[in-house]
Amino acid sequence: MAQKQDKNKFEEQIQQKLSVISEMGIDPYGGRYDGSEPAGDIKSRFKDGDDSQRAKCAGRIVLLRDIGKLIFMTLRDSSGTIQIGLSKKLMEKQWPLAKLFELGDIIGAEGQLGKTKTGEITIWTEDVTLLGKSLCQPPEKFHGLADIDLRYRQRYVDLWANPEVMERFKKRSAIISSIRDFLKQRGFLEVETPMMQTVAGGAAARPFVTHHNSLDLDLFLRIAPELFLKRLLVGGMEKVFEINRNFRNEGLSRWHNPEFTMLELYQAYADYNVMMDLTEELISQLVEKHCDTQKLEFDGKAIDFTRPWRRVAYAELLKEYSGCDIDDMNALRKRARELDLDEKDMDDVVVINEVFENTVEGNLVVPTFVIDYPAALCPLTKLKKSDPKYAERFELYAGKMELANAYTELNDPAVQEENFKIQLRGQEESMATMDEDFVMALKYGMPPAGGLGIGIDRLIMILTCAASIRDVVLFPLLKPVK
Repeated sequence: MAQKQDKNKFEEQIQQKLSVISEMGIDPYGGRYDGSEPAGDIKSRFKDGDDSQRAKCAGRIVLLRDIGKLIFMTLRDSSGTIQIGLSKKLMEKQWPLAKLFELGDIIGAEGQLGKTKTGEITIWTEDVTLLGKSLCQPPEKFHGLADIDLRYRQRYVDLWANPEVMERFKKRSAIISSIRDFLKQRGFLEVETPMMQTVAGGAAARPFVTHHNSLDLDLFLRIAPELFLKRLLVGGMEKVFEINRNFRNEGLSRWHNPEFTMLELYQAYADYNVMMDLTEELISQLVEKHCDTQKLEFDGKAIDFTRPWRRVAYAELLKEYSGCDIDDMNALRKRARELDLDEKDMDDVVVINEVFENTVEGNLVVPTFVIDYPAALCPLTKLKKSDPKYAERFELYAGKMELANAYTELNDPAVQEENFKIQLRGQEESMATMDEDFVMALKYGMPPAGGLGIGIDRLIMILTCAASIRDVVLFPLLKPVK
């Protein structure tokens, strides 16, 4: 009740100040403000003892100390913070406006650059401009927005109230730029493929459905760009990549958001070994460039990205952590029951994978390439010639999370068509259909290729030591507040 009264009192005070500002003939929401310099740049160029330096900066007031005829404020912009000093003696005409400023207001300040007695670099303001009046009460004492749910819902407050959040998202942007640079330097062409598709394909997941009114056509938000990117291989684009959104109508968790960012790439005349080398080199470079050390703390565990990374067969890991041989279905079904899995109506390969997920994945902390998956799990993948029970596929795990998935791509149209038919059996009542145009594309001839998908959000979770996927997605999906 007291909080509500405080809020109402604050809002009354703000409205009173807003009226006074308007009566002064000042637009409380400002306008164009030229010549402003980032706070970080101003502090970097400051030379102690040089009285000729001047500065002009714009930002949000995050600290304010009014000591009568002198007001000290800290402005925060995207580059950091800087202190400004407002003196009644220096700016007598604007002093009435200065006394109306509140935490959260956005202002511009210009004046001589110097230091206080305590050594704080300060703009001694001669001219101040109100650029945006804040009408909402800022986080208490400006120690940051602490409520986790509120931080996600009000990211626009979280970014300026919690500097480490701003830094994380700046780092995300820099990491994605580095990924692009890495691939372009190796001859990959960045492309864009449809996000609305007539067939939900490229991965096994439940899609979101939408409807195009003019065509009276149901469409699916894509669950993966795979089949369109492979069409580009058919067309002669030998190295392609896309960084964009996928949509899967599935659950929410600290590792899952229904809308997520993926890097997907394909390279003609390559295989999953080439993709493994590429993945290890890419992520190692990202760690080296954007992290302080090769050993990162994530989810209470140390992850050492020092190369080379372990490469180990799916069946070997299954034996190591479940105690069961991959060909011993009696033992695997017994193990599934011990894990409280209802295995009665599951196909053998599903039982194998359920046991794998429940016994192996939680042990994969350091970067580990899990290679050679059971063929039945991989309808888009070439089989190993030395043992066709297995497919030339790997998944990269780190921090107990899957980060990447890669194949030696299947390019035999007859085998692909048969695999699609097998995959669709028993799904007559679902939305799944065969992408016949993709099969047609393969009939024109697709070069042998390696393909790779990396979950950008999860990768950034690890590289920024974030506890949840919501911490690295600017606007994660949340249940509406009632």
